[in-house]
Amino acid sequence: MHFTIEQRPQPSAAMRVAAPIIATLLTLAVGSAFFAALGYAPLAALHAFFIQPLSSANGLSEWLLKASPLILIGCGLAVGFRGNVWNIGAEGQLIAGAIAATGVGLYWPAPDALLLPLMILAGIVAGMAWAAVPAFLRARMNTNEVLVTLMLTYVATLLLSWLVHGPWRDPAGFNYPQTALLPPAAMFSYFDPAYRLNTSIVATVIAVVAMWLFTDRSFLGYKMSVSGAAPLAARYAGFRESSAIWIGLLAGGAAAGFAGVAEAAGPLGQLSPQISPGYGFAAIIVAFIGRLNAFGIVLGGLLMSLLFLGGEQVQMTLGLPSALTRIFQGILLFFLLACDFFIFYRLRRSGGH
Repeated sequence: MHFTIEQRPQPSAAMRVAAPIIATLLTLAVGSAFFAALGYAPLAALHAFFIQPLSSANGLSEWLLKASPLILIGCGLAVGFRGNVWNIGAEGQLIAGAIAATGVGLYWPAPDALLLPLMILAGIVAGMAWAAVPAFLRARMNTNEVLVTLMLTYVATLLLSWLVHGPWRDPAGFNYPQTALLPPAAMFSYFDPAYRLNTSIVATVIAVVAMWLFTDRSFLGYKMSVSGAAPLAARYAGFRESSAIWIGLLAGGAAAGFAGVAEAAGPLGQLSPQISPGYGFAAIIVAFIGRLNAFGIVLGGLLMSLLFLGGEQVQMTLGLPSALTRIFQGILLFFLLACDFFIFYRLRRSGGH
């Protein structure tokens, strides 16, 4: 007796909605076993990871602060994913946006009132320019955008390292690889000086609404979805594949570029090698947890933000390594992909030896 894989004739819509919830519960179950294997009480460890970070006003502020770039980038990536355009390099596009914004903030002699808007514009343009390279190569030469976007992330990381170790390093920074602090006019304002949550989160709210309008209420968004689900039908209807490629990659680049601006001109206030703890990669998981839906991405971003916060919390309280955050991210992605597999396919038992 053996099993064969068979595609389901009609995937369950209810299961597509339930899959992220099931994946999250399975992640919690595996996390409990993981903590127990390390000698910690599972319930106490899970409380420290998922509940304790949200038990204070500062924790709630940090939760929203970390969720903002995840949701923003997730929305941009989802536009491309719907059109079967796989932008895996949002981390590099975020870094490019942060570099461009910091360069304007530190070295552009603009009036104070124009400085932050110019930084935002520079960051968005830089993110889009970084994404335009794989868009051009995919549209003209049919290269694999997964590989090109990922490799460009390493280029952006090395460029950042060269700048903060070399020409942009702060001479008064005790030899640390970082730039000087941005001037006050180049910073997003805080809602409350006691917390780091700032007005850059407004752009995330706008991005969520804009993505919903584009994907669910516009004809162009509908054509993007058709292009991803049925490329031949989209081509027959007159929607060129190159249009989906450019729209998908530039949308992701713009969102990631602004996220880079928000990090540099928000909680960090300068450029450093730690400009992002991996938001660009984590946002890919966020997009799929949210089922490429704007409001689902909000929930996915909040969950992923909690994983970042929880990792920091157990590092301080239990002495566990910060890499635990990525372990949880990997487990969550694994279960999400497994749930998706069983939504679209089933195992059928067949006779034989």
